[in-house]
Amino acid sequence: MANLIRRITDDGCVVALAVDSADIVETARQYNQSSKVCTAALGRLLTASSLMGVMLKGEDDSVTLRINGKGPAGSVIAVSDSSGNCRGYIMDPHVELPLNAKGKLDVGGAVGTDGYLSVIKDLGYKDPVIGQVPIVSGEIAEDITSYYAVSEQVPTVCALGVLVNPDLSVAAAGGFLIQLLPTADDTIIDRVEKGLQGLPAVTTMLSEGLTPSEILDKALPDFRLETLDEHECFYRCNCSRERVERALISSGVEALEEMAQDEVTEVRCNFCPSVYRFSSEEIREILKNARGE
Repeated sequence: MANLIRRITDDGCVVALAVDSADIVETARQYNQSSKVCTAALGRLLTASSLMGVMLKGEDDSVTLRINGKGPAGSVIAVSDSSGNCRGYIMDPHVELPLNAKGKLDVGGAVGTDGYLSVIKDLGYKDPVIGQVPIVSGEIAEDITSYYAVSEQVPTVCALGVLVNPDLSVAAAGGFLIQLLPTADDTIIDRVEKGLQGLPAVTTMLSEGLTPSEILDKALPDFRLETLDEHECFYRCNCSRERVERALISSGVEALEEMAQDEVTEVRCNFCPSVYRFSSEEIREILKNARGE
């Protein structure tokens, strides 16, 4: 069964996406060995990246979300392809914080608010398309909404949630995006806002067994929705030895000369547990390539 769905109202005024990302976020939690609040922060950003990824048009397109508000967790990064498969990491996954004033995990406190949310789209052009907005709350969903409003001028509602069990495993995770298309007028806006009033939290709806499609039905009760496409999304790292070799070359001749002094150089992937080992002889061969020999 697909865990991400994209739908449009029959009048063509509103497009909506929803995803159940629990498996993705649990994989990320295991890879990062993250605390509750860090799992929530990373999980929300991964969920957002998956939703934003499937809106890309090219098969090889990708989107990278990076948020850093100078909070104790440091930078949080998520990358998604155009099928919604994503990967991500958080700089300090072990941060622990008290619950916030609402009794919820303090994601904003972990991320911080003194910084920016950056959205980097690789669309196959010479240079990526980059949008950047100041962090609104560090709670991720509000920051995604701000990005669309400021950088893309698209009225958007974003809701994201991660529910963590006492044993730190992920109980539920997911989110939705609702966007108004240029054909929407004030009456459409009113109908959308009315439907969202009193809507339960995403994790509440997922915990009650609602599917992404049913969540959109509940969020937009005053509209008839038609399905555009569905995706089965996974946590997917695309690291490889070849990619690591290219990264080593880009580190420069001086850095490679230092590595060549060591018997073995280990490179650990930030997105998954993979470790790539290079002998001093292999580093010298990479150094030759870096020098163009």
